[in-house]
Amino acid sequence: MRWFTWNVNGIRAVEKKGFMDFFQQWNPDVLCVQETKAQSDQFPPALTDIPGYRFMAHSAVRKGYSGVATWSRTPPEDVQAGLGVPEFDEEGRVLRTRHAGIFLYNVYFPNGSGGPQRLEYKKRFYFHFRDVIAAHLARKEPVVVCGDYNTARHPIDLARPKENEKNSGFLPEEREWLEAYFSLGLVDAFRHLHPDEPGQYSWWDYRFSARERNIGWRIDYFLVSPDLKARITDCRMLPEVMGSDHCPVLLELADVPKG
Repeated sequence: MRWFTWNVNGIRAVEKKGFMDFFQQWNPDVLCVQETKAQSDQFPPALTDIPGYRFMAHSAVRKGYSGVATWSRTPPEDVQAGLGVPEFDEEGRVLRTRHAGIFLYNVYFPNGSGGPQRLEYKKRFYFHFRDVIAAHLARKEPVVVCGDYNTARHPIDLARPKENEKNSGFLPEEREWLEAYFSLGLVDAFRHLHPDEPGQYSWWDYRFSARERNIGWRIDYFLVSPDLKARITDCRMLPEVMGSDHCPVLLELADVPKG
C-alpha cells in the first residue's frame, strides 16, 4: 500500500501548480491532503472526479480556511468526517477512512501561533484526539495518523531549533503534547527507518528562499500503531514536488510484515 500526505495550502491553487502531474506520476493508493481552503462545491471537478478514485472531503464552516480531503483507489470500508466535537469539526480538521482493516486519520492539527487562545485550542485538540487514538489501541485496532501536526518533535526535525524555541511549532509545551502520542506507542514511520538522518523537512517558509536553502521543519508525519511497524517498507519526504510550502510525505506498507 502506497499512501501519501500533503498539506497543499489551497487545493484550487495547487491544481494550477501541477497537482495532477504529481497524482499521475505516483498513482497513490490513498492520498490525504490538508488545508484545502475550499467548501464542498469549490473543489475543481477535475480533482473530485479522477477516474478510478473515490473522493472524500471535510471542509471548514469558514470559507477559505482549513479543510481536509482524501482520495482512495479502492472504496474505503468506512468513512467518518470530524470527531463529533463542534469546536473542532467546524474547522474541518479530521477525516477518517478505513482500508484493509486499518483506520487512517487524515488530520490538520491546529497552528498555535495565533496567540494564547489558539495555543489553548491546539492543546484541547491534541489531547481530545489523543483519547480517540487511545481508544483504537485499547481495542487493538491498527491505526495510521497522517497529516500536518504543526509541531516539530526534536531538534533534528528543524534546521534552526535554537532560534525557534520560543516560536509556536517548537514550544516546549507543544512538544510535550506531541509526545503524548508516542507515549501511546505510536511509531514515527520516517524516524523508524531513518533515526538519525538530518536535513529532512516537509515545510519551508515562503520567505528568505528557505526552501532553496533547505531551512525547513519536519512537521508532517505518518504515525502508525505498533502492530504496523513491521510492515513499514518506506517513508520519506518528496521535496522535489512543488506547488505548496509543504511537500508530500510517502508511506509504503507491505501487505504482510517484513521477514
